[in-house]
Order: sequence, then structure tokens, then C-alpha cells
Amino acid sequence: MMEEDFYATLKLKTGEEIFAKVSAEELEDKTILLLSYPATISEVKTRMGIYGYKLEPWLKTTSEDMFILNMDDILTMSESSDIEMISMYQSYVRQYQKIKGSQPQISRKMGYIANINDAKEILEKIFKSS
Repeated sequence: MMEEDFYATLKLKTGEEIFAKVSAEELEDKTILLLSYPATISEVKTRMGIYGYKLEPWLKTTSEDMFILNMDDILTMSESSDIEMISMYQSYVRQYQKIKGSQPQISRKMGYIANINDAKEILEKIFKSS
């Protein structure tokens, strides 16, 4: 265990810039970072010239909220103490949790759940019999 969680902006070697609540952990001989609800931040300009920020999930095709990054994948990291930025991020996390909590969880009551091989076999039987 290293230090407590902190908010940070991370610039990855891929060029991506993300903001997240970060926890650093020592694992064997390397340091890894646990990122909670990582988000990308875009600057938005209104017609009146006012700038604002838009937060979006870092990875849009997953419902996971915790990610592991190796320190070797990070170009630079800056701990944030900007109250406005942290407040905006916390609001984003609350909205994300509300949306995620309102989505129904998949269960067997909704229908048959199969693995790929079983489903393929069943569909091939149906196709061959028709």
C-alpha cells in the first residue's frame, strides 16, 4: 500500500488525456495505478464565447468503473487540487452511477443465456432442419 487516493490528470503514451480518482499500488517490482471512473475532458465553447468542460467515459464500450494501468504506459501525471474540477468529476461519477443503477441486470428470467458454442450448435441444428 502506498498512499491514499488522489485526483489526477494522466497523459498516456498513446496521447490520451484522462482525469480520474487514482490509487497507486506496489505490485512485485512495479507500480500500478487503479483508476476509478476515468473520464476524458473536452473543452466546449458556447456561442457567447464562454468555455466549459464536458466529461465522458474514457472507455465507452464497457460498464466497468475501475481500471488498472501500468506506470510504464503513462507519460506524465499531475495530481489535481482544483476544487472546481474535482467537484465536476464527482458530479459526473454520481450521474454515471445513477444511469448504471437504473439499467436492468441481465438474468435468466429475461430469457435463455447461452455461451457462444452452445448457441452456435443450436442455430446450426435449426438451420439444417429447415
